[in-house]
Amino acid sequence: MPTAERLLIVDDDEMFCRVMERALSRRGFEVMTAVDADQALGLAQQTRPQLATLDLKLEHSSGLKLLPDLLEIVPDCRIVVLTGYSSIATAVEAIKLGAVNYLCKPVDADEVLAAFERDGGDPDIDIADNPPSINRVTWEHIQKVLQEHHGNISATARALGMHRRTLQRKLQKRPVRR
Repeated sequence: MPTAERLLIVDDDEMFCRVMERALSRRGFEVMTAVDADQALGLAQQTRPQLATLDLKLEHSSGLKLLPDLLEIVPDCRIVVLTGYSSIATAVEAIKLGAVNYLCKPVDADEVLAAFERDGGDPDIDIADNPPSINRVTWEHIQKVLQEHHGNISATARALGMHRRTLQRKLQKRPVRR
């Protein structure tokens, strides 16, 4: 009997981890969960997962910072980045750093599995009829500048010409929809 594929879920939302673990276990995967970067790296060294989902915004870290470390331990691991704080800048960086896909939460197990399966882009993807709102463009710009400053909020605030606390408040809000 073949062994089940090992799948690592890294997310600081423990309820999300439990739901995904249950759903993916039912689909035949051997699932491990981690709520922070240290736990994820330890599990990756012990279990060598073939697949991993990685939350972009962890409580004390960033999924983008964890991604290269996971791939260093398990170079052939297929990683899908999940986030409730999506932006073009973080999607591009996740793919550049080695993720095979990037999904916006909420997601279900079937969407995650489909994301692991997709190797190429989709030239037939729907293109929005309307440009994004000014609030969305602002959100995207803030994310891009934050990425350029490696997550340093003080440096980002200086670059954007705003007070650090104002930037922190903006970052705590959910991203603006289109």
